[in-house]
Amino acid sequence: MTTSKQTWLITGCSTGLGRAFAVEALERGHRVVVTARDAAAVQDLADTYPETALAVALDVTQAGQVAAAVRAADERFGGVDVLVNNAGYGYRAAVEEGEDEAVQALFDTHVFGTARTIKAVLPGMRERRSGTIVNLSSIGARISPEGSGYYAAVKAAIEALTLSLRKEVAPLGITAMTVEPGAFRTDFAGRSLTQAARPIADYAETAGKRRKDQDTAHGNQPGDPAKAATALVDVVESGDAPFLLMLGNDATDMVRTALDQLRADVDAWEQTSRSTDLDET
Repeated sequence: MTTSKQTWLITGCSTGLGRAFAVEALERGHRVVVTARDAAAVQDLADTYPETALAVALDVTQAGQVAAAVRAADERFGGVDVLVNNAGYGYRAAVEEGEDEAVQALFDTHVFGTARTIKAVLPGMRERRSGTIVNLSSIGARISPEGSGYYAAVKAAIEALTLSLRKEVAPLGITAMTVEPGAFRTDFAGRSLTQAARPIADYAETAGKRRKDQDTAHGNQPGDPAKAATALVDVVESGDAPFLLMLGNDATDMVRTALDQLRADVDAWEQTSRSTDLDET
């Protein structure tokens, strides 16, 4: 269990889970660099916790801003101990409907933005031989619903990146983990959700059913962001973070179902899978 106070850098703190994570860490006495594309959106946290919070403008698609945020953390608090890559937004479209520019922007924010912040904090963590990197994924990476192929793809990429990273940095005293939240009562399915502009009628009964004008989830999600924040900070403070942390009953149930389905496929086709090696001579 980590009892010393740490410096956290959290991306995407203006609303939702990011803000909840920041508030929980600050309430426990940690130092937090709270970030948003518009620093004014998180200035209230810096005003409420003037000794331990620093509000910084950060668009994770801008390498210069990433470097500046890490420098600010170094100068004010002496380095980043915990990085939480939370910044992001949703995008819904059938795969065929996906617009190239929108998909590229989605990958730039979620995948390349995550990589940018990781690469920015790792030199300091390696020097200190300590640190925790938390990358927000989604249950979508596990279940890939219709209409969420691109969003599921960016989150699956983050999970694969994190698993390799975890193996690379573990010998250096650094931990990397992913978090798969289920549905939480945030703006994710509202303000933070984008979608393809031109639906294709043939997908009306699959991807079309998850378009914003037909989505009834917003405002009815079962997850409590404050409880998610308590769970995440508990795990980081434990010093024994898993590779994958599910948040929510829905996430836990869906992961178990997905694993059962995968095992059933492996079992059903095992003989075929094992038939492809070269014959021994």
